[in-house]
Amino acid sequence: MIKTLEQIWRHPIKGVGAEQITAAVLTQGRPLPFDRAFAVLTGDAVDTGEWQKCGNFARGCFGPSLMAVTASVSGDYVTLSHPELDDLVVLPASDSDKIVEWISKIYPPEQSQPTAVIKSPEIGMSDASFASISIQGTASLKALSEACGTELDPRRFRGNLWFSGGEAFEERSWLGKRVKIGTAILRVDEVINRCRATEANPETGERDVKTLYALRKGWGRLDFGVKAVVETSGTIATGDTLELL
Repeated sequence: MIKTLEQIWRHPIKGVGAEQITAAVLTQGRPLPFDRAFAVLTGDAVDTGEWQKCGNFARGCFGPSLMAVTASVSGDYVTLSHPELDDLVVLPASDSDKIVEWISKIYPPEQSQPTAVIKSPEIGMSDASFASISIQGTASLKALSEACGTELDPRRFRGNLWFSGGEAFEERSWLGKRVKIGTAILRVDEVINRCRATEANPETGERDVKTLYALRKGWGRLDFGVKAVVETSGTIATGDTLELL
């Protein structure tokens, strides 16, 4: 069955805003360009200049309203939008205070509060401690949607690459294998264990579907999608074929 790259998503600020794009240049040992390029520290967490665990940052698991943020990149500028806030146009590298103030308006007061925006290391700031790019199947999304009784928006999963043409959860069997997309080759390394961020509706920022319960009940696990590493640099674009090597 032919597998096709259907969607490409990046998230310029970890946990804060998703942007759909149509093409990207992948570099060996690097994440998707401008994906999790910045992150928002919370509580007592400090900038170490290195990768840190997701618990140190503002994200949808702790603040579901963040899931309704969309992003648009233009050069070094990022425009953040949310249904309850005015749009914010910022330079993430220098507008830390503006971003923190904007996010704080929709972040739960009982959680450790946002304090500063930091630049991610070269490997990015995904939930993996290596430069990962996530891959998910639309067949998997359809199967989980049916289990949940409602159509799930792919933005719930903050994935990078979505492909069609496979069987539900087929990507889980790719561990240790290589995938060619466009002129790039990626190695699939790990499954992605999911958190409560996926329960939030990306249109409203409200928790409305028990995705984790459905995963556990239907498949006996909490993973959805896989993490891959770029082994051979190249260009990818929507419409490209995915080929297992």
